[in-house]
Amino acid sequence: MTDPTAPLAPNTVSELPAEAVLKTTPLTETHVALGARMVPFAGYAMPVQYAEGVMKEHLWTRESAGLFDVSHMGQARIRGVAPLAAFEEVVPGDFIGLKPGKQKYSLLLNRQGGIIDDLMAGRPIAVDGSGDDGLFVVVNGACKDNDFKVIDDELSPQVQIERLEDRALIAIQGPKAVDALKIHVPEVVTMAFMDIRLMEGFGTELIVSRSGYTGEDGFEISVPAHAATTVWNKLLADERVKPIGLGARDSLRLEAGLPLYGHDLDETVSPVEAGLTFAINKNRREQRDFPGAARIAKELADGPARVRVGLKVLEGAPAREGAEVADESGKVVGVVTSGGYSPSLRYGIALAFVPPALAEAGTPLKVIVRGKAQACEVVKTPFVPQRYVRKI
Repeated sequence: MTDPTAPLAPNTVSELPAEAVLKTTPLTETHVALGARMVPFAGYAMPVQYAEGVMKEHLWTRESAGLFDVSHMGQARIRGVAPLAAFEEVVPGDFIGLKPGKQKYSLLLNRQGGIIDDLMAGRPIAVDGSGDDGLFVVVNGACKDNDFKVIDDELSPQVQIERLEDRALIAIQGPKAVDALKIHVPEVVTMAFMDIRLMEGFGTELIVSRSGYTGEDGFEISVPAHAATTVWNKLLADERVKPIGLGARDSLRLEAGLPLYGHDLDETVSPVEAGLTFAINKNRREQRDFPGAARIAKELADGPARVRVGLKVLEGAPAREGAEVADESGKVVGVVTSGGYSPSLRYGIALAFVPPALAEAGTPLKVIVRGKAQACEVVKTPFVPQRYVRKI
């Protein structure tokens, strides 16, 4: 495969496998017209980069505003007699106490305490305070069919899942995102990190959250599919905004120290091992009434066998997923789950699992890249400071 970070000539589109039967998003034709390199991802044809390449797209998002198509993600409404209480049967977060207009990050767990998926769930309300008592949920694209089946199997008939297949999801991220979006939706300036609102903008109804997966300030906008191209093009007409592909989305989330499902998280990894204990509210820890609570309580008390850490690669090539991690004696002690070159920091970074005894910042380790041991050290994450707007 050619280097995904290399710039493309204008209007160049890579060929997708002829045998692949891939889904499209409402914006697929728009990406092709912009000269995007389209690749298979989560069963969809998605843009991995545009003409300028991953490096420039990444840095543009950090400096200005990047526009992302994330319509492959699964969107749904969960409604019922007591949907917030019911949802707590499959996640470890406090959703009964979730206030209208707020959303939170959470984890769908299996009975062994492993992570089926990570997700966002919120209670969007309008400016006048109206809304409903259900949840608006966004899950990962590759996991959505199984996620919604698990939720339905566990919670039906208490709740009903309405999959929102007729909606697109657009993210605008970066320090100038709010300035670009407020032209079309002025009320977004009143929102803080993890607020979620029902709004009018671009001539249609929107579900807007001040959130994202880049470490930058920004917004995710759920929009009716028929209006997606209009929203995309109006935002892109702003000189502060450029289209950004999956390649830069991955390097941005890695710099922000954010795990990616299927790489840093899977059904064998617990929230404690993954460093996601903030998603387990105190009252839920005490109640132990969520899937896998016995394992998770034990790991909270005694410590897990492995933990997720950040690594700074001190020499050689970046360490990619699957690279072994060794201690100073050369003994293999862990594995890299995400890794690559950091455009912002200009050196290699990685997320890896290692024993807790080797997880302290400053611990010297080695990564095995193409058979060669390269020096690295454990560092705190995020690698690049997160710039969420927490208070207005």
